[in-house]
Amino acid sequence: MTLPYQPPFQLTHRMTEAMADIAELLGAWKAVNAEALRPDLRRGNRIRSIQASLAVEQNTLTLEQVTAVLDGKLVLGPPREIQEVRNAFAAYEAMNRWEPERVEDLLAAHGVMMAALVDDAGQWRRGGVGVMAGDKVIHVAPPASQVPRLMQDLLHWLESTEAHPLIASAAFHYEFEFIHPFSDGNGRMGRLWQSLILSRWQPVLAYLPVETVIKRRQQAYYAALAAADTQADCSGFIEFILTAIEESLREAIQLGSGVETQGKTPRKTRVKTPEQVLALLSETPDLSIPELAQRIGKSASAIERAIRKLREAGRLVRIGPDKGGHWQVLDQDGFKERR
Repeated sequence: MTLPYQPPFQLTHRMTEAMADIAELLGAWKAVNAEALRPDLRRGNRIRSIQASLAVEQNTLTLEQVTAVLDGKLVLGPPREIQEVRNAFAAYEAMNRWEPERVEDLLAAHGVMMAALVDDAGQWRRGGVGVMAGDKVIHVAPPASQVPRLMQDLLHWLESTEAHPLIASAAFHYEFEFIHPFSDGNGRMGRLWQSLILSRWQPVLAYLPVETVIKRRQQAYYAALAAADTQADCSGFIEFILTAIEESLREAIQLGSGVETQGKTPRKTRVKTPEQVLALLSETPDLSIPELAQRIGKSASAIERAIRKLREAGRLVRIGPDKGGHWQVLDQDGFKERR
C-alpha cells in the first residue's frame, strides 16, 4: 500500500514558539487596524510585495519605478522587467479568485504571472531544469515526466493536511521550489502561492509584504532552501519563513504600514525581547546573558531564547569564545557579505 504523500519536516519547538509570536503580533496588528486596510495602503503593501519578489529574481526596477509602471506612467527600463511588474500585479490582484488546492488555478496563475514572458505560460515544464549559483548547479529538479504527479500529490496534501496554515504554507513553498514545476517563474509563484494559502487563514495576510524581508535576507533564503535539499528535511526552511513573517508583522505594527488609524488613538506595541537584545548589543557587544537579563528585566532563559532566534535568523553572531568574546549585530539584510 502506498503511503500518503508528506513533505519532509518535523514540528519543532522553534516553530511552535514562532506560531505563538505570530498570533500575538497578528492580534496587535489587528488591534490598531480598523475594520479593513485602507485601499491606498493595501495597494502600497502589494506594490512592496511585488517589487521585492521580482527583485529576488533579478528585476532591477525600484519601488518608485514599479509604482510608476502601475500608475500608467512612462518608465525607462527593460521592457521585460516592466512586463514582469504588470503581470505580477495582475496575479496578486487575482488571488481572491483562486483556491490554493486547485491545480487549474495554479496553472491559471502561472499563465497570468508569465504572460508574454515565456511560451509555455500556464503549462507544466516539458524539460529538465536546474538551479544555478554562478556557474555551479545547486539543485536539479525532478524529471519533467514526474511533475504532474508530484504537483497533484502536493496539492492533495495541502487540501487534506491538519498542519497549521503557517506550517503548511511554508512546507508547500519549499516543496514547490524543489519540484520546480515550471520552466520559469517558480520563485515568484512559490511566494505568491504561500501568500494565497495564508490569506485563506487570515485575509489580512494577503497584504503583508513578507517578500520584502525575504529580499533583505535573500542569501539566507537560498541557504535555507539548499540546506533542506541536502538534509531531505525542510524544517529549517519553515523556521526561516516563520521568522520572516514575524519580522514583517513587527514592521507593519511599528511603521503603521497598511493600518487604518484615522480618528483613533494609536496603541503602543510592546517591543519584543529579541529587538531589545539587538539594541543593547549594538551599543555594548560584550554584555553577558545575565547582564542582558538584568537590563531588560527578563529571565536568563528568555534572553537565551531571544539570542537563539536572532542567530537562527542571521541577525546576530558570536565572535570568539563564551569568555572573552563578544557579540556582533549583523546588518539589516541579516548577513554580511563574505568575499
